[in-house]
Amino acid sequence: MNRARIIVAGIGPGSTADITPAVLEAIGRSDVVVGYKYYFQFIQSYLRPDAHCVDSGMKKERQRAEEAFDYALAGKTVCVISSGDAGIYGMAPLIYEMKRAKGVEMDIEVLPGISAFQKAASLLGAPIGHDLCLISLSDLMTPWLVIEKRIAAAASADFVTAIYNPKSEGRYWQLYRLHEIFLQHRSSDTPVGFVRQAGRADEEVTVTTLGAFAPEAVDMFTVVIIGNTQSYVHEGCFITPRGYYRETEIEAKGIGQEIMIKSFRTIERELKRMDWPLDHKWALLHAIHTTADFDMENILYTDPHAVASLYEMVETGRLHTVVTDVTMVTSGIRKGALERLNVEAKCYLHDPRVAELAARHGITRTQAGIRLAVEEHPDALFAFGNAPTALQELADLIHRGKAHPAGIVAAPVGFVHVQESKHAVKPFVSIPKIIVEGRKGGSNLAATLINAILCYNDAAQLKPGRDV
Repeated sequence: MNRARIIVAGIGPGSTADITPAVLEAIGRSDVVVGYKYYFQFIQSYLRPDAHCVDSGMKKERQRAEEAFDYALAGKTVCVISSGDAGIYGMAPLIYEMKRAKGVEMDIEVLPGISAFQKAASLLGAPIGHDLCLISLSDLMTPWLVIEKRIAAAASADFVTAIYNPKSEGRYWQLYRLHEIFLQHRSSDTPVGFVRQAGRADEEVTVTTLGAFAPEAVDMFTVVIIGNTQSYVHEGCFITPRGYYRETEIEAKGIGQEIMIKSFRTIERELKRMDWPLDHKWALLHAIHTTADFDMENILYTDPHAVASLYEMVETGRLHTVVTDVTMVTSGIRKGALERLNVEAKCYLHDPRVAELAARHGITRTQAGIRLAVEEHPDALFAFGNAPTALQELADLIHRGKAHPAGIVAAPVGFVHVQESKHAVKPFVSIPKIIVEGRKGGSNLAATLINAILCYNDAAQLKPGRDV
């Protein structure tokens, strides 16, 4: 006697053109075909005239599986059908689980089908060209808190994400919550596509953005696909590139610049927010590249157009001098950029006048250095990476009308008066400022922010490292 056997087949999203020949052959030779009654309209013409159909309504999956086992054990050729692919939110896992639970001898064959997300993707263009995850919003058998964790993980990990079961008659708010979570991790201009009734007569295809996406336009027959940070729309097509072109676009003068360009591209892909203004993003990429600290996205503050306006001052010859609080900041500013732009970087810390001035007034040497610098270069760009007392000194001099700096880079690091010194310069709204808020900072960070200013004309091409 032949061993009992069940075929589990995916019949695709709805069009007979999307059913594989293997599935059609299996359906055509089956004594019994088991499935959700709505799906039989797509395979009716392929059934044997004497085939017995077990067609029940929604939420009857377990009952249908039980009947499939009964017929198979009775010696019938049984085919269990699922829409799309039977292994993706379909009947295949249930059939395997039931076999294990019953402890019966049963052969199971799974025939793959075109899934709804694949059909939707083909209609949208090429949105799933890179790493992908699928999430069902149905909480019938999965607790919502688990689903929400998966949504957050997918959003933060930059997966292209296809959404199944986005809505039902009683489940209306979950898609709104998913939208909210994705907006916390992705730019509002991230492409989003959704397809209703993919492959069927009343098919509808829509391409939009994450910011403009309206969950109310979606129903239970819709698949939603959210792009990653590399996805884009071209001539109405939603595309997620593999990266073939990106890797050939690097034109660097040497290995150092090539590494820096690749690093910046990596950082850009991992930013939580992609729609930063260009001059802020340019400073941010430099800050993260120097520190490997993505918290910079939360704590780096720039006045609107600060980087761009300071570069414009340099380019037009109105800004000739950068003054730093300590020599380590001066050392980190690229000499090639300074020479190319005819800018001088100075630190007064070791000026012979500093020690005497500090002793006479009971102040730190860095404070004394700033006092001397303001006397000689009141309109310089001032950069601080170490000494909060020096930054506070500059703030006091500005407040008293004795200093009129072209700009301020405020990145002292430490635990004593560091945050207060940064707060002290914030009110000077007419002075372009770049501030690393909180306790973090450092000489290397202050220097890289100056470098970001000096090479801002490379920002639009995301091509750092000209002077490396």
